[in-house]
Amino acid sequence: MPRRLSIALVMAASATLFGSGLVSANAGALPDELTAVRAAVARYHDYNQALHDGYSLAGEPCVASPAGTMGFHAVNMSLAAAGANNPTQPPILLYAPKKGRFQLVGVEYWHIALANTANGPAPWFAATPPPLGFLTATPSIFGQAFEGPMAGHNPLMPWHYDKDVWVVESNPAGAFAQFNPAVSC
Repeated sequence: MPRRLSIALVMAASATLFGSGLVSANAGALPDELTAVRAAVARYHDYNQALHDGYSLAGEPCVASPAGTMGFHAVNMSLAAAGANNPTQPPILLYAPKKGRFQLVGVEYWHIALANTANGPAPWFAATPPPLGFLTATPSIFGQAFEGPMAGHNPLMPWHYDKDVWVVESNPAGAFAQFNPAVSC
């Protein structure tokens, strides 16, 4: 019973927070667990609040592909380094440029892929996978396996696993798709 009550409270808070039109008009219904994430990151619609809480876009490009866009990755290095991936405290916030400002569109969970090296487990930064493979098992969140391992999006980012979750901007490809065709750089 307490779990239902907490979900009901999160859903009510989410409706209150997002009833003001901060969420994209095409944001669809989400499962309870993702509605909780949406409510938890609501304060980050204001990018200045994200900066205040340790997120940064420094050095991060807008990531796009023919399948769609991920957007700009605002990374909280403390959370990313911890590797814990608390569902309601994602290590990465996804932003897209809209109307001359950054608009929150989703979140990303991130986990380093440790390489198997002669000197033991280590982060891997080369463009190609390590010859001895990776030691880190594929993580999951919300019952969804992360994508990867994949090379970093910039030279300072090691090979990693990630899972994009579109909790703000609706994604025609699905809430857990890596790229969103409705978002652009």
